[in-house]
Amino acid sequence: MSQSDVIIAGAGIVGLATALKILEFKPGTKVLILEKEPGEARHQTGNNSGVIHSGIYYKPGSLKAQNCITGYDQLLNFCNKHNVKYDICGKVIVAINETELPRLQSIYERGIANGLDKIRYISKDELKEIEPHAYGIKAIHVPYTGIIDYKEVSRKYAELIRAAGGEIKFNEKVFNLNDTGSRIEVTTQNSSFNTKIFINCCGLQSDEVAGLSEKKIDTRIIPFRGEYYKIKPERSYLVKNLIYPVPDPAFPFLGVHFTRMTNGEVEAGPNAVLSFKKEGYKKTSFGLKDSFKTFTWKGFYSIASKYYKTGFGEFKRSFSKKAFVKALQKLMPEITADDLIPGGAGVRAQAISIDGRLIDDFLIHDSGRIVNVLNAPSPAATSSLAIGQTIAEKIINKL
Repeated sequence: MSQSDVIIAGAGIVGLATALKILEFKPGTKVLILEKEPGEARHQTGNNSGVIHSGIYYKPGSLKAQNCITGYDQLLNFCNKHNVKYDICGKVIVAINETELPRLQSIYERGIANGLDKIRYISKDELKEIEPHAYGIKAIHVPYTGIIDYKEVSRKYAELIRAAGGEIKFNEKVFNLNDTGSRIEVTTQNSSFNTKIFINCCGLQSDEVAGLSEKKIDTRIIPFRGEYYKIKPERSYLVKNLIYPVPDPAFPFLGVHFTRMTNGEVEAGPNAVLSFKKEGYKKTSFGLKDSFKTFTWKGFYSIASKYYKTGFGEFKRSFSKKAFVKALQKLMPEITADDLIPGGAGVRAQAISIDGRLIDDFLIHDSGRIVNVLNAPSPAATSSLAIGQTIAEKIINKL
């Protein structure tokens, strides 16, 4: 049986960053990453819009705020050191009417509280100078925001992990954990492994893997699919960089927006529709087990009763291009259905508590030799090195 100091389940960006930080803090540690897919970054990491988040949205003092601000600096330093391409292009958060101004003010105050002293209010005329085709009565300019390819970042993490003596095994899905008291036996479909410390960074499957070691978990991962359109190349001039709406503070999604990507394409979206399969990237995707677990979770019905109107709107945008375009036209009136072509989709792992709360912060359970990362949605990619450092600091003395 293979012997390791640390086994990490999941080769998404958080699992890879955690391995990298452990090897950085304690060189020579025998670190093994087990990933059920044939390569790294196959789910949330590889299917997002590639934004480097500034930390403006997050409650001051929260894990999201702390790790995003710290992780932002670490990510840029990492990219500069290892020649990973990125672009700090800035973004605008746009209020389209008077009723959105108090929420815009709240976001501005959070940004200042989080140390983003270069953000500034801009007028309607200044907005036109930055984004000539956007509409709004007032906006916040956020110069810290950038774009990047997180798949490329993940590949570089993996390269450095191997160079430091770490190992990554693909096509190894974790099925069972057995804590013997001194070691943990990890069983996959192909083999068995032995480790001192086990870290669950399984994203969409994190609650399933946590259930192998924790008898009672009061959160469950409910998957939400985000679907994108792309703007036709000949109309991509409509978007200079990133244009965001003022989000609903009670709903942990940022609303449909426009994002320039590092390859020059422009994405429009995403919506946020309940997915009937955790790794379901198509409208027709369905998983009986995943659906059963969603609809038998008590907390889901509290959320559904609170947000059913919003949910129906998201489903409508999923199946109606006209409705999707209408949402986009609030930010950019001249965008038309003819300007859009089908894009990709991603699935967000959103933890929901048993009492019906959308968990709006990172959630990490540390039970000694086993660490379960139970909620790490956006801005986890931006924050990956900071989250990895947080986990590494939790377990390094246990080695």
